[in-house]
Amino acid sequence: MTTPQLIAFAVGSYLFGSISFSLVLGRVLKGIDIREYGSGNAGSTNTLRTLGPKAAVAVFILDMLKGVIPVLLAKVVSDDPWLQVVAALAAILGHDFPIFFGFRGGRGVATSVGATIAMMPLLGPFLPFICGVILIPTRYVSLMSILGTVVTALIIIALAATNRVPDAYAVFAIVAALLIVWLHRGNIERLRSGTEPKLGKGGGLRISGRP
Repeated sequence: MTTPQLIAFAVGSYLFGSISFSLVLGRVLKGIDIREYGSGNAGSTNTLRTLGPKAAVAVFILDMLKGVIPVLLAKVVSDDPWLQVVAALAAILGHDFPIFFGFRGGRGVATSVGATIAMMPLLGPFLPFICGVILIPTRYVSLMSILGTVVTALIIIALAATNRVPDAYAVFAIVAALLIVWLHRGNIERLRSGTEPKLGKGGGLRISGRP
């Protein structure tokens, strides 16, 4: 990995991650800014609440690709796992804080999932199982995102500790998990108070801002 490669992937991945597909679809389909509805979040869950299931599936896939494509390109360019980590984290930061949309984006779950699968394809089949075990009985997407991210990070850390994946992947998992948990701090407070909406609920017009 060279310094020009590092800079190019950091900047390019961030800009690619800054393409907020939920906001684009909201404006195209309904002429709205979905950040003014539901949770105020520019992600697939709020897209489900605001635009419906088809748009939500499209946004989730596209947001995943924002993590997949930079990592795969980094693998083609270099065999250094740190370049993949830089590309992945930059894409996630772009999704969370998009330069094209006033730095108000999503929470990076789908993009983190995409990056994780691109780095460790064999881990991919286990992610839906982890998410399902949490989401099906509770119907809290936020709880699934938080606990699923932490569990996945612990698995990756264990894999790195046993030399099954590079240490760089463990660093990625820790940083991505901390960022996702931090961005869900409002959801954590609502879960504690019992006011967090369950899957498909809470899509009304907001009074102001992002939680």
